Amino acid sequence: MSSEIEEIRQRKIAEMMKMAEASKKGENGWPEKPVVVTDSSFEEFVKRYPKVVVDCWAPWCAPCRMLTPSLEALAKEMKGKVVFAKVNTDENFGIAGKFRIMSIPTLLFFKNGALVDRSIGAVPKAMVEDQIRKALS
Repeated sequence: MSSEIEEIRQRKIAEMMKMAEASKKGENGWPEKPVVVTDSSFEEFVKRYPKVVVDCWAPWCAPCRMLTPSLEALAKEMKGKVVFAKVNTDENFGIAGKFRIMSIPTLLFFKNGALVDRSIGAVPKAMVEDQIRKALS
């Protein structure tokens, strides 16, 4: 058991050092592009940041691919304020089931780890910005 605790301790130290290094470079430790999350990393990810937008998508989905450039641009523009994540619903049935994802693309809006809103379908960048403002302000 103590080796398990030591392993967790070492992992946390490495994370803290990485964040400190990012801070030295003038970054705030927040990603500037959508981060791929899975069933196993999802909960920790949405709890790590105060405002998170999760894109539920699949590679074969044309509307999902249409939405991707807007989300990538918003991730860069909103760095330090909102974090973006991507979940491939074909590979992560747990998330798709938990949030009853029936249509994609679906955007899930989390504030302080709690789901506060959702959006279904490909929409223009300006509409996504408006949804973020309303859901996460």
